[in-house]
Amino acid sequence: MENLYGKNIFVSGATSGIGKLCAETLAKEGNNVIGVGLGEDENTRKLGKGTLHIIPLDVTNIDDIEKVFDNIKSVDIAVLCAGFGIAGPAEIMPNEYARKQMDVNYFGVLNLCNKILPIMRQQKRGLVIAISSVAGRVPIPMQCHYSSSKYALEAYLESVRIEMKNFNVKTCLIEPGDTKTGFTSARKTYNPEGNPYYEVCKKCVKRMEHDEQHGKTPESVVDVIIKVIGKKNPPVRIAVGFSYKFACFLIKILPSKFIDYILGKIYMPY
Repeated sequence: MENLYGKNIFVSGATSGIGKLCAETLAKEGNNVIGVGLGEDENTRKLGKGTLHIIPLDVTNIDDIEKVFDNIKSVDIAVLCAGFGIAGPAEIMPNEYARKQMDVNYFGVLNLCNKILPIMRQQKRGLVIAISSVAGRVPIPMQCHYSSSKYALEAYLESVRIEMKNFNVKTCLIEPGDTKTGFTSARKTYNPEGNPYYEVCKKCVKRMEHDEQHGKTPESVVDVIIKVIGKKNPPVRIAVGFSYKFACFLIKILPSKFIDYILGKIYMPY
């Protein structure tokens, strides 16, 4: 692994899925990794040539974030993986579901970056990697709020990239497609019986679950993260896997109406 930024690495969402694998892999490669997430007690362990220090943290809790960063003096690389998904019809989705989605997937990143960016600015170096999604490039039916959270994340991190250029701080958005992780079982679905979308939503979510559980491995995403860490000038965004890179290329050149038609055929052909 080539690391052009430094050995002090911060990983959010480090107790499950892509974030967990990322934190463990980077520690094994000889880095000092601080991982935050839910579901584990605080612990420190040596992995390979490095260390992994896990701290329980809800990325929506600003007070707890303040406490964590009281003891962090340097962050060379931040890999922001914390997130979850909700599914259901836009018309009937309760606002509290949408707010929770944005609180974690969008404001969770902002809450952490509000502490990380000043450290990197003072160091005059750093790399911020955020796990976005192909859904941040195309709107996924029955996942409109998930897509919205990733659209917002993409705009935010691209703006940060421009603003931080003079301080030698880089950013990169990683865009996985369907990936086989615990994300599928953790998805919150709001689809009460009797609503006008009940059957089509049920079939649509079933299609999502099938595609995810037969999708790429989390290792494929971590491999891309490692490659980005070895790049002096990382790209603005990277889709994971040839098929998704090709899909993102088509998004750029095809009319929006055609993209909408294709998405409808994939997710809602009922």
